Amino acid sequence: MGDLGRGMLYPDEQAAFVDLDRHDPGPEVARFVEFYWHVRWNVAEPYETKVLTHPNVHLVFEEPEPQVYGVNRGLFVRRLEGRGQVLGVKFRPGCFRPFTGVRVADLADRRVPAARFFGPAVVETCRAVLRAGGPAEMVARAEEFLLPRLPAPDPVAEQVAGMVERITASPALFRVDQAAAALHVSVRTLQRLFAEYVGAGPKWVMRRARLHEAAARADRGDDVDWAALADDLGYCDQSHLIRDFTAAVGVPPARYARS
Repeated sequence: MGDLGRGMLYPDEQAAFVDLDRHDPGPEVARFVEFYWHVRWNVAEPYETKVLTHPNVHLVFEEPEPQVYGVNRGLFVRRLEGRGQVLGVKFRPGCFRPFTGVRVADLADRRVPAARFFGPAVVETCRAVLRAGGPAEMVARAEEFLLPRLPAPDPVAEQVAGMVERITASPALFRVDQAAAALHVSVRTLQRLFAEYVGAGPKWVMRRARLHEAAARADRGDDVDWAALADDLGYCDQSHLIRDFTAAVGVPPARYARS
């Protein structure tokens, strides 16, 4: 199984019938796109794949038509049946905003036909992508489509992408006021920028990063000291971590680790 980063739940279970791989974008596209991801599956019985998503918008080339997925603030669940594949474009946090003309918060927890943002040509491109001979050719066709449609650079989008990176990489930032102070903006400015560019608030981004760490620790297969981890991640106690994890994933962390 390839590495799509944190958030894919039950990775060992899925490895039996789901192939994942990622591809870096070219230098011109990399200002906007974090990476391309390809998923191919072959299941005898329907299977639900589950993802603790990140603060990113995705363009997905899939049947019956390509879709834009806003930030899913819950648990993303996709039902896989038979054989199939999709190719996704994972935009950097904040960097889908220059394509839209709308607040990215308006896309949260939604999927929208990609033609709304990229015009009808994206539908034919989707067919070409899914007919391609392999992941590398699929990525090449998607990038050929994006290149002439790249918007002008948006320095605010770049700034917001850096803010998200700083927050998710800083376990010592537990509260929005701490994050705002570290980023040298007011709380109100931080919240406004995240609504406009990211699609989820800074509190959600910090909480989701902590849950990614908890799930990653559980996936390693080692015994986890949940009380110590809760302290490391800034929770007031172990029960708070358990409540947060259970609400997001659907099972307590210790049970998830045993599954």
